[in-house]
Amino acid sequence: MAILISCVVNACRGYVGGIDRVHCQKFPLALAALKSHNSEPMNHNPDDLIMLFNDLFREKYRTILVKGSDEPEYLPASEPDGFARVVFAHGFFASALHEISHWCLAGEHRRTLHDYGYWYCPDGRTPEQQQAFESVEIKPQAIEWLFSLAAGSRFHISVDNLAGNGAANEQAFRFNVHKQATHYLEHGLPERAQAFFETLRHFYKTSARFAESWNLDRVRIAPAGMEYDQTRTTEIL
Repeated sequence: MAILISCVVNACRGYVGGIDRVHCQKFPLALAALKSHNSEPMNHNPDDLIMLFNDLFREKYRTILVKGSDEPEYLPASEPDGFARVVFAHGFFASALHEISHWCLAGEHRRTLHDYGYWYCPDGRTPEQQQAFESVEIKPQAIEWLFSLAAGSRFHISVDNLAGNGAANEQAFRFNVHKQATHYLEHGLPERAQAFFETLRHFYKTSARFAESWNLDRVRIAPAGMEYDQTRTTEIL
């Protein structure tokens, strides 16, 4: 089972292991000097995410966000004084938020490994592989969803198996992502995710309307009446 999960998780950057559990708390972030140049309608430029991420994490974590021209990838620092790189796909705004979500969950050891130590398993997965994929994608997609709301952008849930049989259980997956996002809102995100979440809310000026946006979007993502998937696999830490 461990090999199976390792194989499938990289398809949408759903990684198991190395998740920071000890820093799950809310904290204020002083960003008085940071101003958004966006006006309504919002201009979701990935260059803004690069600026925000790099300003926040470049020095402390020696990591930068990079706009890629192909598939997403995590590259650890190749030199002692170098920077690790979180590369998002094709310069897409949503891809950047997704890759940042995975980085925010990866533990210290995983961040020293190429692609956090996992390998790619292509689209077209078996039902068993897809179920494992969906299980390990719950936390990253929950964080990505909250990042999207904080940035005022539209979140699209993904089961990422177009060449296979689709989702193993899309309704349960949607419910579990919603359940995890609700937990994060009530108890706080992991430390790095919380810092970036607050940065996005400040930059895009979404704090005042965040609760309203969340209440509307949760109905779109996980309509009432969906049942919780009792077979959900606990993520390996």
